[in-house]
Amino acid sequence: MGKWIGLGCVGILVVLLLIGALMAWGSYNSLVRLDQAVNAQWAQVESVYQRRADLIPNLVATVQGAANFEKSTLEAVTEARASVGRMQVNLGNLPNDPSAFAKFDQAQAGLSGALSRLMVVVERYPELKANQNFRDLQVQLEGTENRITVERMRYNEAAQAYNTKRSLFPTVVFSGMMGFGEKAYFKAQAGAEQAPKVQFEFGKPAPSPAR
Repeated sequence: MGKWIGLGCVGILVVLLLIGALMAWGSYNSLVRLDQAVNAQWAQVESVYQRRADLIPNLVATVQGAANFEKSTLEAVTEARASVGRMQVNLGNLPNDPSAFAKFDQAQAGLSGALSRLMVVVERYPELKANQNFRDLQVQLEGTENRITVERMRYNEAAQAYNTKRSLFPTVVFSGMMGFGEKAYFKAQAGAEQAPKVQFEFGKPAPSPAR
């Protein structure tokens, strides 16, 4: 009798081990699929950021042609773009490194802010607004900014799906052991919930073209 009880216990243990293995296998496959979805969407984010970076040199060159254009505004855009390029990070691994991800996002936000200020200043230069090359670049830049917003949102959705699966039982039991860490999110910058305040200097004439 004791022998049969022993064999029964071994059988139950084997069944439990098989169930555990199947659960781990299913969790692993699910996490791999979701991880690949995050990586694919991150590649889209990288692509639109690169497109914006590629547009900036032509934009700066065009604006430089305007008479008396504020040098500090152009320098801020150029420096912000250079700041992004100087970051020593593995772009492909950023979603897995929250600290580096936050620094990268902050640098991109600085570039967005510099470009926004540039566009506000341009309003004081009618000759620039009438320049066809500038108008074309402005349209491309605005379209790229919209794509950045969309791709960031889609990335966050993919990261949320992955992080949620990773945190649910029974996946949470295996995810850490299998090397699946949490994915970083894009977060709103401080003050983003408030509309920016643009102050115009009334009574100050626009710069006159050089003669």
